[in-house]
Amino acid sequence: MSLVVTKSIRIAILDMNEGKPNQGMRCIREILNQFGDAANIDLDWDEFEVRVEKQVPSLDYDIYISSGGPGSPLESEGSDWEKVYFNWLDGVLEYNSNDAYVQKKKIFFICHSYQLACRHLKIATVSKRKSTAFGVFPVHPLPVATDEPVFDGLRNPFYAVDSRDFQVIAPNHNKLHQMGASILAIEKERPHIPLERAIMAIRFNEHMIGTQFHPEADAIGMSLHLQTEDKKKTVIENYGQQKWQSMIEHLNDPDKIMWTYAHILPNFLNLAVESMQAVEV
Repeated sequence: MSLVVTKSIRIAILDMNEGKPNQGMRCIREILNQFGDAANIDLDWDEFEVRVEKQVPSLDYDIYISSGGPGSPLESEGSDWEKVYFNWLDGVLEYNSNDAYVQKKKIFFICHSYQLACRHLKIATVSKRKSTAFGVFPVHPLPVATDEPVFDGLRNPFYAVDSRDFQVIAPNHNKLHQMGASILAIEKERPHIPLERAIMAIRFNEHMIGTQFHPEADAIGMSLHLQTEDKKKTVIENYGQQKWQSMIEHLNDPDKIMWTYAHILPNFLNLAVESMQAVEV
C-alpha cells in the first residue's frame, strides 16, 4: 500500500528538554525521516523550544509530537512556559471539538509531556516515585488495547525504555469516561511491592494518545550512546554495572526496543496521514 496526499504533511515537534542534551529529539527526527522515505511522503516539520523559549506551534500543523524532558512535572505548575503550553493544548482540543473542521489535529505525548497532559486534564494523579525507573522494562497492554491501532503489531508484554522519577497513577475513571479516554497499558506487576502500578499509556480521545515510556528510543543509537565512556560511567555509578549490562542486552534484542521503535510512532504517523483525506492506490 502507498499513500497519496494532496499536500505536504506539516508536523510540529514540541521540545520539552529545557535546552539539555538528550537522545529523544534525535530519535524523533530519525523516525520522521524514515517514515517519510518509506511512505514516499513529503514531511515538513518545525521544532519549538517550550520550556526555555516558551515557543509553541500554531494550529497550522497537521500532527504534533510533544517530547519527554527532564525535571519535575509538578514543580512547573503555574510557570509561564506551562501556561503557554496548556493554552496551546486547550486550543487544539477546542479546534478538534469544532464540527466545522473536518480534518482534526493529531497529538502524541511522550513521558514528561504525557505526565503534564494527565495533570492538566485531571484524569489521574501525577506523583513522585519511590525510586527512579531507569532501564528497559516490560509494558503490559490491557484488553482494550487489542483495538488500539497505534499498538498494532505489539506483543504482550512489549518492552520500552523508561527513564523517570515521576509516575501517573490513580486514574479518575469518571473523567476518563467523560472524555472518551482509555487506559491502554500499565507497568509490570510487582507482587512483592505494595504500590499501585503506573499507567503507561492512555488514549486521551480519538485524536490524542500518549505514553509514559519512550517509544522513540532507537536501540542502536541508544546502545552506542550508553557505551560512550562518560555515559557508561554515569549509569554504572548511579544504577550499577548489572543495570548497564542489562540495558545493552535488551537494546540489542530485536524483539524488544527495536520492535517497539518500529511500531508505535510509525503506526501513529501512518494513521494520522491516512486520516488526512488519503487514499489507497
